[in-house]
Amino acid sequence: MTDAAQPHDDTPWEPPIAGREAEQVLGALDRLRWTFRWKADGLDADGLGQHIGASTLTLGRLLKHLAVAEDHTFQVKLAGDPMPDDWADNGWDDDDDWELTSADSDDPATLYGFWDRAVERSRARTAAVLAAGGLDHPVHVSDEGRHASVRRLLLDTIEEYGRHTGHADLLREAVDGRVGEDPPPGWRPTSGG
Repeated sequence: MTDAAQPHDDTPWEPPIAGREAEQVLGALDRLRWTFRWKADGLDADGLGQHIGASTLTLGRLLKHLAVAEDHTFQVKLAGDPMPDDWADNGWDDDDDWELTSADSDDPATLYGFWDRAVERSRARTAAVLAAGGLDHPVHVSDEGRHASVRRLLLDTIEEYGRHTGHADLLREAVDGRVGEDPPPGWRPTSGG
């Protein structure tokens, strides 16, 4: 990584101003991850469980959903590996939205821990596969015999986070008025695993 592409210590979510494509794509994804985590951070069960209007979406549900999405993308789709042990006692056989509905009975530390561990696993797996084969490296998941690339998985994850970080922005503002595009310089998670 060049000096121009290195993040600042007080704003590690800031994508590199210049760099190779992989650095830019990962920078965009990590900015969304950091922003989402900031939007969800520091809340008790009531804050994580607050919804707006008729929607049942909450920050707690988003934490668990995005943790599942991280693991499904970077474990199952990337390498064909099973979901991690965090998801061993799931209820997907009876409820397609299990990760959303079950989040309501998870305590905040559990929800933050799910997300933090899933993102840590995803970052490690992504770094390893990029070192081995770059963005064009084929992954396990395929459609009609054509394997997706690492690039496709990363871009799909950016799309997923873009949608849900927007949801988190509205939900967090309703909880306590927190607004903003990025965490403030120097911010780090105050809650979770």
